[in-house]
Amino acid sequence: MGRLDKKLARRIKIKKSIRRKVSGTSDRPRLSVFRSNRSIYAQIIDDVAGVTLASASSLSLGEGIKSINVEKAKEVGKILAKSAADKGIDSVVFDRNGYLYHGKIQALAEGAREGGLKF
Repeated sequence: MGRLDKKLARRIKIKKSIRRKVSGTSDRPRLSVFRSNRSIYAQIIDDVAGVTLASASSLSLGEGIKSINVEKAKEVGKILAKSAADKGIDSVVFDRNGYLYHGKIQALAEGAREGGLKF
């Protein structure tokens, strides 16, 4: 098993632990974050109905960016919060998806809070 395999296995183990405790409802949906090497994606999900209510990604910034940084992650959070506010969502539970709450994940969360989401 290579280094990346171990790293992914660890993240998946943490992710399962988080998902056991965190679930989204129609009153308080789940804000799930996924980070790749080039982009960051966020969705607001109602797990009971199995529907994505709102989503945003660094690709929606439309700048043809090759990599994501903390400032762009914060912008994605603000875009997601605006999209959620348009649909009447003001409170969510945060699912960091196994990533450390640091750097880009933290910036996205702060951007969402600045946009008006409560969690």
